[in-house]
Amino acid sequence: MGKIRILVVDDSVVVRRMVSDVLSSDPHMEVAGVAANGRIALAKIEQSNPDIATLDLEMPDMHGLEVLREIRRRRPDLPVIIFSTLSERGAAITLEALALGANDYVTKPANVGGVVQAIECLKTELIPRIRALCQPHRAAVLPVEPSPSGRMAAPRPVFFEGKPKAVVIGVSTGGPGALTQVLPQLEETLPVPILIVQHMPELFTRFLSERLNHICRMNVHEALDGMIAESGNIFIAPGGWHMLINWEPPHFVLRINREAPRNSCRPSVDLLFESAAEAYGSGLLGVVLTGMGYDGLKGAEKIREKGGYILTQDRESSVVWGMPGVVTEAGLANKVVPLDQVATEIKRLVTMGFRSPMPVGTP
Repeated sequence: MGKIRILVVDDSVVVRRMVSDVLSSDPHMEVAGVAANGRIALAKIEQSNPDIATLDLEMPDMHGLEVLREIRRRRPDLPVIIFSTLSERGAAITLEALALGANDYVTKPANVGGVVQAIECLKTELIPRIRALCQPHRAAVLPVEPSPSGRMAAPRPVFFEGKPKAVVIGVSTGGPGALTQVLPQLEETLPVPILIVQHMPELFTRFLSERLNHICRMNVHEALDGMIAESGNIFIAPGGWHMLINWEPPHFVLRINREAPRNSCRPSVDLLFESAAEAYGSGLLGVVLTGMGYDGLKGAEKIREKGGYILTQDRESSVVWGMPGVVTEAGLANKVVPLDQVATEIKRLVTMGFRSPMPVGTP
């Protein structure tokens, strides 16, 4: 396989140079071209035929959203990563870009201490996303810590037959689009709360929650510490904060904290899933959707150990089959479905209930 060829689109010469230097430092990547505005970018796409593009949104002459619409018309399969500012406006238009078909986004380094730190931040955030999006049907994961035997420990499910009391969802790369497809199909009468970790920075989750609240029949909230997890509501972990759920009689209560990242993520899917498994026991439905990395693997193990049920998105419909891939390949998924069947399965399992498998050796 040849090098991944990237088109860098940004009106700032400093940013173009910095991004180009970061990408060129990777032996598997090369800069196919740079563009200072949208019109040049569209011409460069035709001339250089890149594998992927990074796209600034705030540009003169032709706004990034206009460029994205035109890219989607001309090259619908070209992966596009939005390069946005960490601001309210940046968050709002990035969410709009994701709704228009951008594949992922990276926020421009800010307040990181200097040029060296900014470069390291870009290497950490941008390069793995490019690799993942240019190999969309491979599990883009980091090494998983093995069990002492050298193999992943098999779950020991507890027998359970009944209806779930809550649904927890973990999602990352491609998540806003996936959630936009799944959540509006759920009725406000759904008799469970839905708790979601979407890997996003601060500000972004607020705009995501507001956008989803406009199109969903269930009420969608960015979670606050102390909220009661009431049925018929969707709660999204705020960017930069972990979200957990505790049983604090007589209610299930959301708790928000800024403890250290887990799996380099805050919020962490693992922490939500593990706390929910402790709170709800076997009456828990876990859903793992498209995303890069392996956050959610340990949490899915905990849900299965408690007797809960795990639903994962399939390889073909995932933007990146990382998070759902590792859970599926570890043997933790009770069922694997394409994205367009996820809402139907959630409704079926909540309405009809599920039966978890008996432990191995049970007569």
